[in-house]
Amino acid sequence: MRILLVEDDDKIGRYVAQALRAEGFAVDLATDGDDGLWQAESVDYDGVVLDLMLPARDGMSVLRHLRRGGSTTPVLILTARGGVDDRVSGLNAGADDYLAKPFSVSELIARVHALTRRRRPHMSNLLRYEDVELDLMARRATRNGRRVELTPREFALLELLALHAPRPVSKAIIIEKVWDRCFDSETALVNVHVSHLRKKLELPGQPPLIRTIRGVGFALGAEPALP
Repeated sequence: MRILLVEDDDKIGRYVAQALRAEGFAVDLATDGDDGLWQAESVDYDGVVLDLMLPARDGMSVLRHLRRGGSTTPVLILTARGGVDDRVSGLNAGADDYLAKPFSVSELIARVHALTRRRRPHMSNLLRYEDVELDLMARRATRNGRRVELTPREFALLELLALHAPRPVSKAIIIEKVWDRCFDSETALVNVHVSHLRKKLELPGQPPLIRTIRGVGFALGAEPALP
């Protein structure tokens, strides 16, 4: 899942971005309203964490512009302006949630998880494909009932593959959803992560669960039988 964080306070921005990345989110950071709006309109984010008091263009203006343009990306307002009138104004402008500063980072992470789930209302907290099960709340994976220890990035990669299974996911989509914009797409890091994930999911005597489809990308699930 890829999140846009729009926050002009460098210390808060780095702290929140680090906490979200530790949960497996890819995070892009904007430090003013104009850059935040440009990024929000350029990338299909799974959620936006938006401060209100921003240079260049304030957060409320960013939010209204996005909603007028038809954007349905979930938005969490994160701001020091936590009065009732401020919350009402933000929600009326199209925000999905509101968190006042100072805040608990664990609450912020829980709210961001809730926001991204709202974008997929048909899904429960459990995602299953064949004998793989993902607990999206606990961030825990099992295969054939056996716990599979994954890094946050590996979990995010497996979640993306499971959401699309058995259809393939291109490397470009993986980079967009699992890594942030600072990622060097020319590196072999995606292939390395897929290789590590494939090994962790291995079962004795079973074919690899993650298939490489040359020229297309990667797919979760056994190769379809020939007719």
